[in-house]
Amino acid sequence: MGTGFFRVEVFTGNHALPIANDRVLIKSTDGNILYDLVTDENGITEEVPLTAPDKEFSRQPFTSMPRFSVVDVEVPAMYGYKRAVVHWAEIFDTITTTLPMQLHPIIEGGSEEENTDEYFIPIEHGVDMQRGIQAGGSADDPPGDRNAIPSQRPNNNTILPVQDSLIDPPAPANDIPMPEYITVHLGSPSAYARNVTIPFADYIKNVASSEIYPTWDEEAIYANIYAQISFALNRMFTLWYRSRGLNFDITNSTAFDQYFIEGRCIFDNISQIVDKIFNNFIRRPGRLEPFFASYCNGTTSTCAGLSQWGAQYMAQQGHSAIQILRNYYPDDVQIVESNNFEEHTALYPGTPLKEGSTGEDVRLMQFFLNRIHGNYPGIPATVPDGIFGPATRTSVEKFQSVFRLIADGIVGKSTWYAIIKTYVSVTKLAELTSEGLRIGIGAAPPTTTIRLGSQGELVAELQFLLNYISLFYNEVPPVLRTSRFGEETQTSVMEFQKNFGLTADGIVGPGTWQKLYTVYHSIQDTVQVALTE
Repeated sequence: MGTGFFRVEVFTGNHALPIANDRVLIKSTDGNILYDLVTDENGITEEVPLTAPDKEFSRQPFTSMPRFSVVDVEVPAMYGYKRAVVHWAEIFDTITTTLPMQLHPIIEGGSEEENTDEYFIPIEHGVDMQRGIQAGGSADDPPGDRNAIPSQRPNNNTILPVQDSLIDPPAPANDIPMPEYITVHLGSPSAYARNVTIPFADYIKNVASSEIYPTWDEEAIYANIYAQISFALNRMFTLWYRSRGLNFDITNSTAFDQYFIEGRCIFDNISQIVDKIFNNFIRRPGRLEPFFASYCNGTTSTCAGLSQWGAQYMAQQGHSAIQILRNYYPDDVQIVESNNFEEHTALYPGTPLKEGSTGEDVRLMQFFLNRIHGNYPGIPATVPDGIFGPATRTSVEKFQSVFRLIADGIVGKSTWYAIIKTYVSVTKLAELTSEGLRIGIGAAPPTTTIRLGSQGELVAELQFLLNYISLFYNEVPPVLRTSRFGEETQTSVMEFQKNFGLTADGIVGPGTWQKLYTVYHSIQDTVQVALTE
């Protein structure tokens, strides 16, 4: 037997607000408490050791031995937040696992069931599932093998010289905008199921943690993540589902798309790799769209694309990620990089910032960290003087530790964009909270019915409420503030109605107004206390 390591993050508002001094119970699956922990000022428990099968069992494709152990995690209802439970969180030998738990405020008058969030992680890991993905067919086509291969071995016997993962620096591809969010349908395309809208990088971390084993060789992990990023970007770029009138970007059905599991744990080494390459993807020369990087496990399903187990075999033989990709895909595929982000994203300076660095980029980074300090007091504030001294290094190291980055005190691309993402989250919460006070969301909701085509102040208020609630409920997609009730607002209203027990007709009448106000005030009553402490 081996040992894995486990910690829990407890937060609300899409990492905008950590929940400190909250109790976290780690249990065996038969209910015995293994650890009774309390979150620190950054909403994080201590890292604890747990028994796991030897990692070699998860590095070979065929074995009857268990590859990982599982635990249950419970955050009891406290401080106005719902009780949250995750069943069967995975523990791998030598791997540090983090379980991010986003708590939702208790809804006034809700039942015990309504005020409990419960998630079940499938006991069978994705790479060992009997599955197949429809490679580019219609969303209504029957499932087929996503990408079967003849065996887990590569399809040629040439051992190429080992090189860096990318061989060359990633080619620029700023004609592809990097999405801030992706909307995932939690079922097959035609199934009546919930949608969740989450940050794109968090989606990839979830998919990679669900699809492959964290104990694999690093080059195999890189190759698989490049494929997963490219697959998702292709779905979004081609509007695969939205062009068919559906209100999501991708499904979590392995018969059609990638394996996303709501509420699952994330492996730290996979998280760190995604943070390095989240804006890199596969493309062929002369083509605009991201490559449709179909794949399968290569054991229980085979196909004309990347074999997940085959990638691990090749990595064990000394192949790099680009060699693996060119073995299973056309041999001219390239890794490219897009720095086409949302307007609020400050671009990475291009070279790492570290102790001794000076200038405007350092000052901007210090400013972002100081604002984050307001919500994460465990990350020390520093003087925004544009000089990267020992105090700034300490602040950076603490930020990296909190957000599962390599804590080296150097602000490379991964750390820079993690700081930006967190800064945007905390400022968005502050701005919306301040705006709610300014516009005066009172106790009595409007009674006027509005719908598709409406415009004016009531639509502006509706859009504010939807955006505020979307910070705390991934099921409700954010909308543009236009004061016009368009299809985007209608979709957000329908998702809100679907998830709060209302008829999902997209019409905002007295009943929907009342529920919007109830949810908004429940959030305010709970979160405002934390913001003012």
